[in-house]
Amino acid sequence: MSVETLIALLYVLVLASFVGFELIAKVPPTLHTPLMSGSNAISGITIVGALICAGPLPGSFPTSKILGIVALFLATLNVVGGYAVTDRMLQMFKKKK
Repeated sequence: MSVETLIALLYVLVLASFVGFELIAKVPPTLHTPLMSGSNAISGITIVGALICAGPLPGSFPTSKILGIVALFLATLNVVGGYAVTDRMLQMFKKKK
């Protein structure tokens, strides 16, 4: 990987981080939980990518396998936490018996 490619990838990462922060900061607090529940689909895509990175790819470096396993763990944690919070939110709107 060339230095120019690495700089371009870092630039995209920093720009995406700032844009994401600004978008989330503009969301009213009442919409945070539904927004998080919708983002679980994106984390599902991250899980698929992490599985590909952690899998047996020919010519892959051990570092990419380690990062793939870490990404898999973090994305799974995000999905499970998102569904738990969504379930808790939906329990608040159920009628009491």
